Amino acid sequence: MTTLNQREVQDVLSRLYAEAQANDSKVQAEEQALLAAAGGMIDDQTLQSINDRTFMAVAPEVGRLIYLLVRSRRPALVVEFGTSFGLSAIHIASGLRDNCFGHLITTEQSAAKASRAAVHLERAGLSDLVEIRQGDALQTLAGVREIDLLLLDGWKPLYLPLLKQLQPALSPGCLIIADDVISLSAKVAPYLAYVRDAANGYVSCEIPLDDGLELSIRSA
Repeated sequence: MTTLNQREVQDVLSRLYAEAQANDSKVQAEEQALLAAAGGMIDDQTLQSINDRTFMAVAPEVGRLIYLLVRSRRPALVVEFGTSFGLSAIHIASGLRDNCFGHLITTEQSAAKASRAAVHLERAGLSDLVEIRQGDALQTLAGVREIDLLLLDGWKPLYLPLLKQLQPALSPGCLIIADDVISLSAKVAPYLAYVRDAANGYVSCEIPLDDGLELSIRSA
């Protein structure tokens, strides 16, 4: 049986997906009410509180695809930008466990989310494969080397600056997965323009799954 289908992993994933569905709809309704009351503007502190409570989880089918990509790429090092509550990290770590090889460094701005993700990974029996770094990704990922697979699923305007910072650390043939490229296409437009330009050393393709993924390979 694959790690992804083991009871302790499935129990954690099932509980988190159910919680995410109930929680995010409630938080989104709260956000819309606040926007309406404030004339379309929310202060940074309130917005941070909303973001800290929103799962922003990868869809189950996206999680399974990420698991499959980890199994097929067999990365020694996976880096994830945007841990949130740890659902994508659980899929990645499950793939690493089944490969009997590799580890994950994942980074999250929110201390509350990083703490929750650590608990979820522990309950899934996967915490030994994962290092969670809390803080600004441009700082927490500084100095990382030899990245074989990179998942971008954090603050969308940071996709391109972070990719450019990490470029010297990308191994030949590094696979980059960027989430939400259809649902939030305007926010990731600079990133998409960059990886889709062959002159920048990538081969890239959009995958119309859930909110949209962009799969790119570092070719140079």
